[in-house]
Amino acid sequence: MLSFEEWAKQVSESLRRDPLWRSLTYRKALYLYELTWESIQQWPRQPGVFALADQLLRSLGSICANLEEGWGRGFGADRNRFLRMALGSAREAKGWYFRARHLLGDEILEARLALLDSIIGLLVSELQRQRRHSTQR
Repeated sequence: MLSFEEWAKQVSESLRRDPLWRSLTYRKALYLYELTWESIQQWPRQPGVFALADQLLRSLGSICANLEEGWGRGFGADRNRFLRMALGSAREAKGWYFRARHLLGDEILEARLALLDSIIGLLVSELQRQRRHSTQR
């Protein structure tokens, strides 16, 4: 498993040149998706496990996708809507991680939940910043 810093060095130059790459929230969300993808490859191939993996990846992918779509929206209500959707997906992912705890082990579960807590905190801070920005106009 690569550290966040090692992983970031391996990300496509095209993504790293994009202004969205400056967002720590986005980088952490992409990293978590990558970690999860790697973990899921080790899980048993059973219908219930497949469904769990699918939901977990969908919620993590949704964090990234909403940040990607919302980034080009500037400031205001439209961008905030995408940030709120990313926040909802991050909270959903926490639930899916808990449900996957038997497949992950305690150490990995706690590390992933801590990373999600960090992403959630960054999203909440950004929403608060956006709210202050819009009220100052």
